[in-house]
Amino acid sequence: MHIWVDADACPNVIKEILYRASERLKLPLTLVANQPLRVPRSAFIRTLVVPRGFDVADEEIVRQIAAGDLVITGDIPLAAAVLEKSGYALSPRGERYSPETIRERLRIRDMMEQLRDSGVHTGGPTALSHADRQAFANALDQLLPRA
Repeated sequence: MHIWVDADACPNVIKEILYRASERLKLPLTLVANQPLRVPRSAFIRTLVVPRGFDVADEEIVRQIAAGDLVITGDIPLAAAVLEKSGYALSPRGERYSPETIRERLRIRDMMEQLRDSGVHTGGPTALSHADRQAFANALDQLLPRA
């Protein structure tokens, strides 16, 4: 299993959890972003800088993943593409995307986008809480192979 991170919007506290998991389990971890990132020195952790542009990082992740890889993302269309390639997708809040739930998530996302386009202020996501971090760590532990 290879862990891929849609890193531009991934909270630092979640990246820290991923660094520790990668080292502990000796799993490759790649953070994909449109700018250079500082990561710990490790034989298992690397960054991949892609050009700026709409969905460039997402497209690169989808191009490179293999069945059974794990992608960390809050981007619903990227999660759907990962599932189509038989990968696993997990949000930074610990929500595991599944083939059974992804269609509904896409519908909700599209509805919210239509509301915003029509001028309705929908607000943004709440700040990442301690409970969210714990939910992410627990979901990650369930998905990762045992050491």
